[in-house]
Amino acid sequence: MSMLEVRGLAVGYGKVAVLRDARLDVGSGRIVTVIGPNGAGKTTLLAALMGLLPARGSVRYDGEDLADLSVEARVRRGMCLVPERRELFGEMPVEDNLRLGAFSRLLRNREAEDDLAAVYARFPRLQERRAQLADTLSGGERQMLALGRALMARPKLLMLDEPSLGLAPRIARDILHVIAGLRQTGVSILLVEQNARAALQVADYGYVLEMGEFVLEGPAAELAVNPRVVETYLGLAARAE
Repeated sequence: MSMLEVRGLAVGYGKVAVLRDARLDVGSGRIVTVIGPNGAGKTTLLAALMGLLPARGSVRYDGEDLADLSVEARVRRGMCLVPERRELFGEMPVEDNLRLGAFSRLLRNREAEDDLAAVYARFPRLQERRAQLADTLSGGERQMLALGRALMARPKLLMLDEPSLGLAPRIARDILHVIAGLRQTGVSILLVEQNARAALQVADYGYVLEMGEFVLEGPAAELAVNPRVVETYLGLAARAE
C-alpha cells in the first residue's frame, strides 16, 4: 500500500519549469530517497508536496487527494517536513522546541510525556541539553532537535530535506542510522539527500532527480551499483574503496 502517490507533478517559478512530470511512490513503512545534484529540484519537490508551493498534477496521501488541502490540514493528517534549514526557535530551550512538535495534536499531558521520553531515548544528547537554548547547539545537535520535534507530531509521512548537510561524517552517519531505525515505528519516509551513498544505504527504494526530471528509479541496492549512479554520484567513493 502506498502512503504517498505522485503523478505528473509540475512546479515552476514564472515561466521557469523546476519540476516536470514527477512521478513517485512512497510505500507504507518504507524509506524512499531522492538523490541528485544541487538545483535538481529536490527541495522544490518537498515544498510542493507539503503545499508550500502551487503545483499541477496529482498528489494522493494515505488514499486522499491533497489538491484542496492547506499546509495545516496536511500536518493534521500526519504529514511532516523537516526543512534543510531546520527552522528551530533559537531563543527557546531544547525541550520547549520539542514540545511544540506535539502542539497540533493537542495531546494530553501523559501522551506528550511519553513522546518526549521516546525522543530522548533516541537522542540522549538532547536530554542532556534539554534546558539549553537551541541557538547554542552544534550543527549535529540542531539536526537531532529538528528530527525529534518532527517525531513529537507522530507523523505518518516524514519528509526530510538534506538531513546530513553540513554535518561531520560521523554525526551524519548517526543521524541516518536513526532515520533507518524509524522503520520499526511504521512511519513512511521520503528522504532527499545529496549524500547518495549514505541515502541508498538506508533506503528501500530510490529515485534520481536531474534538472527537474526523474531519470532513474529502482530498489536502492540496485541503484547503488547502477553504472550511471556510480559514475555520477558514487564514483570518487567507489574508487577510494
